[in-house]
Amino acid sequence: MRRPRVEVPGTVPLLDSPMPAADDPVLRRGAARVLYANWTGTSTVPSRGLYPHQWSWDSAFIAIGLRHLSARRAQRELETLLGAQWADGRVPHIVFNPAVPLDAYFPSPDFWRSSRDGAAAGAPADRETSGIVQPPVHALAAWLVHLADPEASRRRNFLPRVYGRLKAWHDYLTGPRDLGGGGLAAILHPWEPGMDNSPCWDAPLRRIEPAAAGSYRRADLDHGAAAERPTDLDYGRYVRLATDYRDGGYADAGTRHPFAVEDPGVNALLIVSEHALARIAAETGADPAPHEERAGRLTAALVERLWSPDDGMFLCRDLVGGELIAERSVAGLLPLIVPGLPRDLVDALVRTAAGPGFRLGEIPMVPSYDLTAPVFDASRYWRGPAWFNTGWLLERGLRGHGRTGAADRLRGSMLTAAGACGFAEYVDPFTAQARGTRDFGWTAALSLDLLARDPAEEDASHGAVGSGLRTRSPVH
Repeated sequence: MRRPRVEVPGTVPLLDSPMPAADDPVLRRGAARVLYANWTGTSTVPSRGLYPHQWSWDSAFIAIGLRHLSARRAQRELETLLGAQWADGRVPHIVFNPAVPLDAYFPSPDFWRSSRDGAAAGAPADRETSGIVQPPVHALAAWLVHLADPEASRRRNFLPRVYGRLKAWHDYLTGPRDLGGGGLAAILHPWEPGMDNSPCWDAPLRRIEPAAAGSYRRADLDHGAAAERPTDLDYGRYVRLATDYRDGGYADAGTRHPFAVEDPGVNALLIVSEHALARIAAETGADPAPHEERAGRLTAALVERLWSPDDGMFLCRDLVGGELIAERSVAGLLPLIVPGLPRDLVDALVRTAAGPGFRLGEIPMVPSYDLTAPVFDASRYWRGPAWFNTGWLLERGLRGHGRTGAADRLRGSMLTAAGACGFAEYVDPFTAQARGTRDFGWTAALSLDLLARDPAEEDASHGAVGSGLRTRSPVH
C-alpha cells in the first residue's frame, strides 16, 4: 500500500508558544460568544453564513462543548436533531430551518424532498431533512452531556428519552448499512463521513458521471474561497450521487450503489458510541451487555477489514471493487479512540501519527491528509488542512491509551491555534492560519471542552469514552 512521498518544507511550529491555561478567560469567553451567537433557540448552526441549518455531527460536537455553558441547552441540541430521525433509524445529516431562504444553501430542502421521496424509508412528514447521514458521535455526546449535570439530566429523563432513538440509529448503521456483509457500516456519499473531498474518494468518484454544471448553483462559493472548497468536478459528482440516491427512495440494502465505502473514522466513532450506549443503557435500567458485545464485534471487524500493516494505520475499503483504498487520511488514525484496540495497533498508529505523514507533536495541528503525498493541499477542504474535531478525537484517543504527554502537547497546540485563528472552520496545519469560515461552532465548542476538562483527572482506563470525567465550573 505504500506510495511515493514528496518532501514537505519544515515550519516553525506553534508548539513553542505558551500553552493556554485551563482557566484562560479570554479564550473561554471567545468560545462562549461563538456558541451563543450561533444558537437559534432550539439548536446551533455551525456558522451563520456558510452553514445556516442544523448539521448532524456538528451538533454532537457542539453539545459536547455546550454542556460547559448549559447542560440543558446541550440536551436540547441533541433532542432537536434526534427529533428529525427517520423511522428506519437514520439520523439525517441536515435538519433544515424553514425560516432560511432556499437559495441560502445548496442542496436545499427542495432538492432532497425528504418528506416526499423519503416517505418509504420513514422520513418525517412534518419537517424537511437531507437523506444521507454523518458519523455517529451522538451517543458519546449524550453520555458526556449527562455527565455534565447528572442530577438535572435525571430530572428531565434525558437519557431515557434519547436511548431508544440512539439504539435505532446504531441498528440502522449495523443493519441496512452493512453493505459489505463484514459487520461494518458503509457510506454511500462522500458527504457522509464528513470529510467531503478527501483524496480517499478520488478513485471511487471516477466512476461517477457528474451532474450537468447548469443544473445546480453552488451556494458555498458565496461564503468561501474557491481554492479552499471542493472543485466543480467533484461537486458535480456529489450532486449526481445525491440525486440518484433520492430518486431511488433513499433505499440502502438491495440497491446497487456506485459509491459504497467502509470508512475507519465512521466505524471507530460507531464503536466508541456503542460503548457510550452501554453506559446509557445501564443508567436507564436497560441491559448494557448487547451494546458491549456489538462494540466488540465492530472492533474485530474494523481490524480484520480495514487495518493495513504496511501503512501502520487503517484504510478505507471500496466495496464496489473490494480493495483497500491506498490513501492515508486522518480517518485512518481515528481508531485511536477505540478502547480495547490491540496494543500493537495502538503503538503503530502513534508511530504513524508522529511520522512524516502527519507529524504529531511537531507541527501545530494534525493534517487531514498525508503531508508527503503528491495531492496534499494545505488549504483545500479535507485534502490537507487540519480540523479541530479530528484533533479533539486524537487527543482523546491518545489520553485514553495512556499517551498523556502527546495528548497534552496536542491539547496545548490546538488551544493556541483556536485562539489565534478566530475559531476557524479549519487551518493550515503548518502555520494554523485560518481557512474556511470563522466563528465555527465545533471549533469553539471543542475548545471549551479542552479548557474545561482537567486532563490529570481523566480516568485513563475509560478516557476514550469519557467515564470518570470531571469538569470545571460552567461559564456564565
